Amino acid sequence: ARPPRAGRPGVKFRFTPHALEQMDSRGLNRTLVERVIENPEQVREERLGREARQSRVHFPDGEYLLRAMVDRRTNPPDVVTVYRTRDIAKYWRQE
Repeated sequence: ARPPRAGRPGVKFRFTPHALEQMDSRGLNRTLVERVIENPEQVREERLGREARQSRVHFPDGEYLLRAMVDRRTNPPDVVTVYRTRDIAKYWRQE
């Protein structure tokens, strides 16, 4: 297995090969994903050591929730996978 690729300079996380493949297959722009990871609308604990960094994003075909699953147990934290969903209510925590 290849080691995870480092993020851009100044970015405090790295993408795993799986996350990069998923972003590519799902047509998710890396700059947009980095923006969500760095400045998410919400951070939700998913399970021990893993969190979802998420924001509502407008795409040409409507509004989606862009979710990046981040493993905080590594240094720097690993972006494990990224996806978008229309089912915003399922994952959005009302403040």
